[in-house]
Amino acid sequence: MNLRNIFIVIILTSTFACAQDKNPINTKNSHEVIVPNLVNPWSFTFLPNKSILITEKSGELIHFEDGKKTNITGLPKIYLRGQGGLLDIILHPNYEENKWIYFSYASSDNNSSGGNTTIARAKLKESSLIDLEVLYKATPDTSKGQHFGSRLVFDDSNCLFFTIGDRGNRDENPQDITRDCGKIYRINDDGSIPEDNPFVNEANAKTAIYSYGHRNPQGLTRHPKTSAIWSHEHGPKGGDEINIIEAGKNYGWPIISYGVNYSGTKFTDITEKEGLEQPIHYWDPSIAPCGMAFINSDKYGDWKSNLLIGSLKFQYLNMCTLKDNKVIKEERLLDGLGRIRSVNQGPDGYIYVGVENLGIVKLIRE
Repeated sequence: MNLRNIFIVIILTSTFACAQDKNPINTKNSHEVIVPNLVNPWSFTFLPNKSILITEKSGELIHFEDGKKTNITGLPKIYLRGQGGLLDIILHPNYEENKWIYFSYASSDNNSSGGNTTIARAKLKESSLIDLEVLYKATPDTSKGQHFGSRLVFDDSNCLFFTIGDRGNRDENPQDITRDCGKIYRINDDGSIPEDNPFVNEANAKTAIYSYGHRNPQGLTRHPKTSAIWSHEHGPKGGDEINIIEAGKNYGWPIISYGVNYSGTKFTDITEKEGLEQPIHYWDPSIAPCGMAFINSDKYGDWKSNLLIGSLKFQYLNMCTLKDNKVIKEERLLDGLGRIRSVNQGPDGYIYVGVENLGIVKLIRE
C-alpha cells in the first residue's frame, strides 16, 4: 500500500471512530414485545384500564387492548411532511374525572402550502374522538419538513408544557419571542395563558412561551422528586443537549452550541455566553435523542431515579445515572434493538419503549 493510500485509510478510520458512540453496553437487560407490528410509534399513553393509546406518525391513533388493535376515528386532518405527522399523546392528570386526552400533530391552515405544530385535546367515546378542541397552533405554516418538536407534559398545577422546534428557520425563530418555533410553551389545560408566564407583559410576544433558544426538543418529562421540567433536544452535528427548563430562560440556539453544521463547518465560534443557559449534559457525537422518562419505581432495583433517553441514531435506550443534576454515567440498554422513538413508565412500574419497525416493548432487568 503506498503512502497516499495509507494516509486515506488513517483519515477514514479516524473519522469513523470519532462518529461512534462510546457508551458501554449493559447486557443485564432484555425485553418483551407487548404491542407488535408498529411502524413509528411516536408516542403512547396508558388508559386507567391499562389499555394503550398509540400514535403512529403516519396519522393513525391506535387503541390496544387484550391483544387487539383498533383504529380510533375522529382525528383532525394531519399534515404529513418530513418529521411532521401525528406526534405526542398524554392524559390529563385528572383524566378519570374529566376524560381529556391531549395530543400534538402537524396541521395546515386553510389554503396554506405548509404546516406547523398544533396542540389539541379531545375525549374518547367508544372508538372515536369527540369534543375536539385546538388549544394552540404555531404560525406561520411552512413547507419545511424538519423540527416540529413535539412533546407534552403537565406540571403540578395542571399547566401543559409543550415543545415546538425551530422548523428549520434557525436564524429567525429561536431567539425571537414575537415568533413561534424554537420554544417551550406553557398553557393552562383549557388553552388559556397562565398569568405568571414570563412574557405576558412583553409587547408583541407570544405569551404562551416559557423558554426559548431551542432547536428541536423531542424529549420532555417531569422530575419525580423535584417536579422540575427536563428536556432534551437535537443538536446539529454534535451538540444534542439535556436541559432543565426554567421560566424566561434563553437556552442559546443558535448563538451557542457544541455542534457544527452537517457539512462540518461552524455556524458559531462560542459554546458559552453570559445570559445563555448551559446544558447539564451534551453529546458529541449526537445520539439523536427521542423520548424521555425517569425510572420512578422499585421494579429495577438501583436503577431507580435514572433517566432514560432513546437514541434514534445508534438504536439503543440510553440510561443516564445522575448526581446533583449531572450525568455521571451512561449505559446502552436494548442495544441494537432499533430506533427508539418513545419511552414511558407504565402504571405497573415497568418501563415501556416504542421502537420503530417493531412495536412497544417492556424493559426487563435480568
